[in-house]
Amino acid sequence: MKELVEKLSGLFTEFSKEAASQAEQGNKAAGQRARKASLEIEKALKEFRKISISEGKSK
Repeated sequence: MKELVEKLSGLFTEFSKEAASQAEQGNKAAGQRARKASLEIEKALKEFRKISISEGKSK
């Protein structure tokens, strides 16, 4: 689970950087990278939820 949290942290950092680049400079490619990162974040959060629930039930 620790690795997943670290992965999420990296994805959020990447998303923030790319989204800011699009918003501030109008960089269309950065917007596409930000959207891709948001999809990866969504998948990772779903995995986090699964692991969190299973760990909660096992205790």
